[in-house]
Amino acid sequence: MMRATAQLDPSGAAPDKTSLRQRSASQLWSVHETAAYLCVPEKTLYRWRYMETGPPSHRVGRYVRYVPDEVHAWVLQQP
Repeated sequence: MMRATAQLDPSGAAPDKTSLRQRSASQLWSVHETAAYLCVPEKTLYRWRYMETGPPSHRVGRYVRYVPDEVHAWVLQQP
């Protein structure tokens, strides 16, 4: 089974927005992938989740996951 994680380049840099956007909408994003897309620290996503102000997130077992289309819609709603 293949993991739905972003590929890091050899320098360890996070994936760019284009490569994340090209991924299938049926795949869920991890906190790491969502933070890379939004260019925010992972800790910020956890804080937003706690405060219920960030993009919609979902529990999958013990993991937090994001639906890419929901993240895109949330970004477009921001002032």
